[in-house]
Amino acid sequence: MRNKIAKSEAEWREQLTPEQYRVTREQGTEPPFSGDYRVSDEHGIYHCVCCQAPLFENEHKFDAGCGWPSFDRPLGKHSVEERSDTSHGMVRTEVICAHCDAHLGHVFPDGPPETTGLRYCINSVAIDFHGGE
Repeated sequence: MRNKIAKSEAEWREQLTPEQYRVTREQGTEPPFSGDYRVSDEHGIYHCVCCQAPLFENEHKFDAGCGWPSFDRPLGKHSVEERSDTSHGMVRTEVICAHCDAHLGHVFPDGPPETTGLRYCINSVAIDFHGGE
């Protein structure tokens, strides 16, 4: 496991677009159907937009119809961390990058029952696809 990446607010703002900063550093959410949520057969890995840590494999992406990229599992057990999120008057499980604490999205127990049964609902501005990996 890598050491946590720590940067100042100014360093994150310099590195990220305003929307990436709002979502990943301020626990925001992009509007549904606004990003790249399409499913393709291309082999590749999705990385954290903040620290480039590998997070999700494209072969585990599926169309949940929710308007955000959805995966049935992270790349590995040390790729993401989960924590309780009680914002907006509901109880959810937040998904963050294990390497830099970037907010990625949430995980729900309504994914494909033939695999993990989980749906990692991830903001597309929080991840960057690296084809061919």
